[in-house]
Amino acid sequence: MITIEDRLAAAGLPALPRMAWLEIDLDAIGANLQQLRELAGPAVPVHPVVKADAYGHGAVPVALALVRAGADGLCVATLDEALALRLGGVSGPIHVLYPVPAAGVGDAATNGLSVTLGDHTLVGGLLAATAALPAGTPALAVHVEVETGLGRGGIAVAEIAAAMERLVTAPGIRPAALWTHLQAPEDDELTAVQLARFQAASDVVRGVGLDLPRHAAASAGILTGNVPAFEGIRPGLAMYGLVPDELEPGSPGARAGAALRPALSLHARPVRVAELPAGWGISYGPAFRTERPSRIATLPFGYGDGWSRALSNRAEALVRGMRVPIVGRVAMDAVMVDVTDVPGPPVDDRDAFVLIGHQGDAAITVADVARLCTTNAWEVVTSMARRLPRVYHAASGPLGLRTLIG
Repeated sequence: MITIEDRLAAAGLPALPRMAWLEIDLDAIGANLQQLRELAGPAVPVHPVVKADAYGHGAVPVALALVRAGADGLCVATLDEALALRLGGVSGPIHVLYPVPAAGVGDAATNGLSVTLGDHTLVGGLLAATAALPAGTPALAVHVEVETGLGRGGIAVAEIAAAMERLVTAPGIRPAALWTHLQAPEDDELTAVQLARFQAASDVVRGVGLDLPRHAAASAGILTGNVPAFEGIRPGLAMYGLVPDELEPGSPGARAGAALRPALSLHARPVRVAELPAGWGISYGPAFRTERPSRIATLPFGYGDGWSRALSNRAEALVRGMRVPIVGRVAMDAVMVDVTDVPGPPVDDRDAFVLIGHQGDAAITVADVARLCTTNAWEVVTSMARRLPRVYHAASGPLGLRTLIG
């Protein structure tokens, strides 16, 4: 059996600092980029979203892999996310999807970032901040968000003309794009209403003499095919091989998503395997007591790593290709698994467990975990904590390792 230690050593990488880790398949991310590019159509720029630590996958390693695979640019949610990518050596266009503080405008401009104008009341502050920048500072690229019905951000269609006229005449600002975000891309009627408002905003912008590129399609809109690609798409969840929860199984969008490859899997090895008598309490409470003599394995991760406490006494793990129950309350740093019924030699600390991913013919998906937590796939993957090591690999083997110390 080839262990994680063997694989890392063969690649010249350091050992893991703990026996719980994520594996991130960079080949899968590259393949997903190409699949989404094909869905968008020829010559449509693809700007993957790598906010929230690349949806838990690791922002800098994933961003670098996407740039190598031909991504046309990247999107993040916050200014510091964008600056962290630059510090990590990520080149190319990076767009910040939420408005940045006025004090950060200089950092955005000097680092070649584009920012969002998401409310008409912010125009004055943005203009003042750019006017105060030193001479020679590059012009700040601004993407104007249109409020079309999500109710979260953007400038109303009726206020677009006034905002654009101020931007056009302002020194140090370059209007660069027009965009919106959709409420329910799987709902054709709601989406048609939002797209009609977006078109009205586009007409207004053209009326003040600007012909800006537009972007509206995120993961669900790309997969369903009912949102125009316009001049760019910004896939988020689908980039990581995950189908948005709202796309019903068997729907056209879900079928399109079947070609995507999940990139993330969660693994662990026990730090203890013990024979416990009947009636023994497992974890806090205890919320579980053994009903027979049982063999219980302790895996060294818990809700402090993003494995929700809601999974207590509900979830399963895979070991030797067999499903086994997680028992007792999930602790901050540990979960316990009942391995009594696993055939063959008793499970011990050399056995590898999978909590998300494939082992043999069995699989536990992110969607499976989300359903047990009564949440969505986005929360499951973005909850994976920074302290969980990430092992980055391709078909050739491990390529890199990210831990808390580097």
